[in-house]
Amino acid sequence: MDKLKLRAEIETARASIPEDERHSASVRTREMLLDRPWVQMAGLVACYWSIGTEPATHGLVFALWKHGATVILPVLRDDHDLDWAVYDGPDTLAPGRFGIMEPVDTRRGVDAIRTAALVIVPALAVDRSTGVRLGRGGGSYDRALARVGPNVPTVALLHEGELREGVPAEPHDLPVRYAALPSGVTRVVAERP
Repeated sequence: MDKLKLRAEIETARASIPEDERHSASVRTREMLLDRPWVQMAGLVACYWSIGTEPATHGLVFALWKHGATVILPVLRDDHDLDWAVYDGPDTLAPGRFGIMEPVDTRRGVDAIRTAALVIVPALAVDRSTGVRLGRGGGSYDRALARVGPNVPTVALLHEGELREGVPAEPHDLPVRYAALPSGVTRVVAERP
């Protein structure tokens, strides 16, 4: 299956999930993640502010921040790369490009993600064998993931059924190390030596 067809299939499936089910699934995913020691110990976390039918991150971002982590959220640049700014509570967000909420804090630059101890990214699907993630097609997160250190946990948030075999990949597509779903957190790429 090609990327366009798979994206359309997943978007249709996501739209069919009732909002209350999406919410409860996101709460389960958040609790699973917050229970992991490597999440609890992360001092600087790069995350994203979810939109639409994506697994919700608003509660996760708030919980990480309340537990003392510095959370940076992306700011989409004109060249579709991601700049980063610090989240300092729900009152520090404003609509950015395409209406996506972003921090009003000073931009930290595209390389700010290099210092993150944990990186949480959106995905439509992740290949269970390779960790390759299917995004929305802009390449923003592949560029961001290229800047992340080799030992940093990278996690894609998914709905059930989105961790699969045979996710189409191109040379620029970068894997994540974990997929987080309501049913659990799964390592999809072996730890590097």
